[in-house]
Amino acid sequence: MIEFEGVDKVFLDGSGREIPAVRQLDLRVTDGEVHCLLGTSGCGKTTCLRLVNRLEVPTAGRVLVGGEDVAQCDVYRLRRRIGYVIQSGGLFPHLSVARNVGLLCDLEGWSPERRQARVAELLELVNLPAGEFGARYPGELSGGQAQRVGVARALALDPEYVLMDEPFGALDPVTRGQIHGEFEELRRAVRKTVLLVTHDLAEAVRLGDRISIMDRGQVIQTGTPAELVASPANEFVAEFFATLSGGAK
Repeated sequence: MIEFEGVDKVFLDGSGREIPAVRQLDLRVTDGEVHCLLGTSGCGKTTCLRLVNRLEVPTAGRVLVGGEDVAQCDVYRLRRRIGYVIQSGGLFPHLSVARNVGLLCDLEGWSPERRQARVAELLELVNLPAGEFGARYPGELSGGQAQRVGVARALALDPEYVLMDEPFGALDPVTRGQIHGEFEELRRAVRKTVLLVTHDLAEAVRLGDRISIMDRGQVIQTGTPAELVASPANEFVAEFFATLSGGAK
């Protein structure tokens, strides 16, 4: 599982003034669940994600992955256990789809035959058959196709954990709905512990087993979608759901 224990993260602006991004975060993402961090822009949710794979380092507290303090882990070994999907896929434009998906396999020293088999397996899993899409380049893909390739690449080394930072936010509503359905099918096929950042309530309700509502660097409430709707912890949570509830129906 992924755990945050009393985590603070403070940044410094250009004048040396402290800017708190995460404050006293205590959170446990349980094994095999999709856990959504939900909140408005600037609430600290992406910083939380980046603390897990040590793209950021806590100012105070601990982040644990599988019971290990990430500060004590070899950073390369840590990141090979964690898939990472960012908005718009983050693909390398000069590499083909197959090379993008197989990049981590190359870094791990896999044989060409093993890498090719894994790439074909993953592209089939995200509904982009290698025979049709493997030789294409990112510029030849639609937004939805590029995002699928990003997901496939994140799964290349069969990681135990997957971090997803607004993975579907740049897609149009129709494509997003289709990708949501495919994501639900994918999670049934490959059981992973997923921490997903979003500002879209409807997305969190559809995809998340549990949701943590964040505001100003703090988790205000954590629960299942039904629990949050039925028993909001305070006015902020109630207003958040009321404001966006039209998209979650």
